[in-house]
Amino acid sequence: MFYGRRHGRRLRPRQAEYLARGMAAFGLPEDTSLTADGLDPRGFFDHAPDQMFLEIGFGGGEHLAARAEENPNAGYLGAEPFMNGVASLCRHLIERKITNTRIWPEDVRLLLPGFQKASFDGVFVLFPDPWPKTRHQDRRIIQPLMLDELARLIRPGGELLLASDEPKAKTWMMEQMMRRDDFTWTAGRARDWRTPPAGWPGTRYMAKADREGRVSNWFLFKRI
Repeated sequence: MFYGRRHGRRLRPRQAEYLARGMAAFGLPEDTSLTADGLDPRGFFDHAPDQMFLEIGFGGGEHLAARAEENPNAGYLGAEPFMNGVASLCRHLIERKITNTRIWPEDVRLLLPGFQKASFDGVFVLFPDPWPKTRHQDRRIIQPLMLDELARLIRPGGELLLASDEPKAKTWMMEQMMRRDDFTWTAGRARDWRTPPAGWPGTRYMAKADREGRVSNWFLFKRI
């Protein structure tokens, strides 16, 4: 079951143009999830990426575009079902001439089971919809089954970065992660989760949290 919006405000003509051009250049085929048994995500690229990263729910694409731009030899895959956000990422990629990113404009859970074991060097889940009401906790993206899948897909020594500005979401994330024996939390002191990672570009969602007085935290885990 998918929860959340797929469309926001109607795209302006320029946004719609970016979306069409970007998906033609960077979008995965619609039937990828149906034919992806044993798929190596490096096969999406013309070059041979030396590392492979996945961002689940990339929002407006600011973080994903920044990471791809600073690391052109790697490959990046972003999943985001909200089409206004997809259009935003397409604009970043086109305007900044970033070519090492591919887009899945659907629920990531349709795609993940088809990938080979240890396909990714790192996964980002940044400021996901918190679904703060207790009755909606099953809608949160960080769930035991999702973490089982991510543990399969992240190589040993690879990283999982989680971030949120919503207190209940942060507590939920940490409760789920602390039950795992296949990830270890890398933090050694408080500033490790209070300070964004090096080169953090900021996102529109974090900027909104800052304006509204919410504190953002980053939780970095390593795959054992």
